[in-house]
Amino acid sequence: MIPSFSIRATPAFERSTLKLLKHHPELRSRLGQVREILSSDPHNRTFTHPIKKLTGAAPGEGQYRLRLGRWRFRYDVHGNEVVLQYCGLRREDTYR
Repeated sequence: MIPSFSIRATPAFERSTLKLLKHHPELRSRLGQVREILSSDPHNRTFTHPIKKLTGAAPGEGQYRLRLGRWRFRYDVHGNEVVLQYCGLRREDTYR
């Protein structure tokens, strides 16, 4: 049986998400996908999700990154709790 993880968001994550939702309504569906993925496999033990463990990131800064299309989500895992730290949009002109 796969353990279920609880998901909690920091106030900074909530504020940034509310700002982004005003201009990007498709974020709401991505947040549903994020919650579904992280509640079942935040460490990506099945290797089926675009999750990367970040090196050099301290606890509280988002030690893991989940990439869904242009969206990036950073989070920490503490026991059976996932703490969402950051939600951001990757710009189209990042590498131009």
